[in-house]
Amino acid sequence: MINPLAKELNDILKDTTPGALLSDLGNRLYFPKGIIAQSGEAKKLGHTANATIGMTVINGTPVTLPSIQINASELTSRELVAYAPTAGFPELREMWKQDIIKKNPLLKDKSFSLPVLVPGLTAGISYLADLFLDESKPLVAADPSWDNYVLIASARRNAEFVQFPMFDGDHMNIAGLEKTLREQAKSGSVRVLLNFPQNPSGYSPTVDEAKQIVAMVKKLADEGTKVMVWCDDAYFGLDYEDDIERQSLFAYLADLSPNVLAAKIDGPTKEDFAWGFRSGFITFSCKGMTEEQYDALVRKLMGTIRSSVSCSSTPPQTLLMKAFKNPNMDNEKAELRKVLERRYKLVKEFVQSHKSDNITPLPFNSGYFMSFHLPKIDAELLRHKLLNDSGIGTISIDSHTLRVAFSSLEEDKINIVYSKIYETADQMANS
Repeated sequence: MINPLAKELNDILKDTTPGALLSDLGNRLYFPKGIIAQSGEAKKLGHTANATIGMTVINGTPVTLPSIQINASELTSRELVAYAPTAGFPELREMWKQDIIKKNPLLKDKSFSLPVLVPGLTAGISYLADLFLDESKPLVAADPSWDNYVLIASARRNAEFVQFPMFDGDHMNIAGLEKTLREQAKSGSVRVLLNFPQNPSGYSPTVDEAKQIVAMVKKLADEGTKVMVWCDDAYFGLDYEDDIERQSLFAYLADLSPNVLAAKIDGPTKEDFAWGFRSGFITFSCKGMTEEQYDALVRKLMGTIRSSVSCSSTPPQTLLMKAFKNPNMDNEKAELRKVLERRYKLVKEFVQSHKSDNITPLPFNSGYFMSFHLPKIDAELLRHKLLNDSGIGTISIDSHTLRVAFSSLEEDKINIVYSKIYETADQMANS
């Protein structure tokens, strides 16, 4: 049984690509005219009294325990402990939209939704899965992939997780991606997640590779396939080579075709070095969508937020708004990105000068990570041996992929760590 509010949103999205791509749960989702919506109305019109929201208010202001307030003396109680709107503070959402345009100039005159705040990029991906994945709607992603993708898609949504080999030699495997998408397109629709810079490999497409991806999506759409591209831009902007495409694929996909729905998942947690804030954004774009249709899609997204966490935490939003107004922020970020680039270059120099048949670096040019392909030994066994014998922590992504986060390695540790990784891999392969 579909709620009338859900049906109203479905009717608005009828004959659009987002409407056609919705999962069973996506069709049922809606933003209720309940406590949150009614509280919003009361906030505007309740000039006598507002008895709608479960907060303790004294003299018109939410109360704060002194033992909490003393540690955040520069924040008001509203900035610190009051509830935030389900979709995030409007000012912060508008700030992020303008920041997306600043970083992706192609979007300047294109239509896309106001970003919706979510409690972390993982939550954002999970909410997209709510809206667009189910048993009959698979998700395509690269191999190797971040292990949380399959957990979100398959374990939680029972959706098939279809992977294509990420690399063909030293380059992205564009042909493999196209082959996989064409196989999935036989059903009439495709959902593909593209994560750049990629976790775990640390690879971003070159300008030419990005053009090929966009052309491939356009061709599928022109042939009648409904295509949804999830642009996981968690590590956006951390590019260390000149030939990398600097703008998000979202900027190219935003007005590509009425048959293409692009979703951008991004946020300050990695871009702005604020990992524990757990704050991210979801932004939609589809050629020809009206503001009413964008609003309907956003309300479905708000429905899954409301039914899970209700709203995101207030203090991170407050701190981010204040930071974005600080004229020094861009320079501060640039300095920290230089730190990451120096570490990247040291790692690149090391792996280019060390060759082994037992351990091969996957292509990497950006982000926080790089990964090794292990043709002869098990990655989990190597991880254990490095940890137990040498006190070095790494991540086994799967049986043949070991991820190393150079972002968290001090420069004086890089040679030590990588020497030990190569040495241990050779020892295991030859024993």
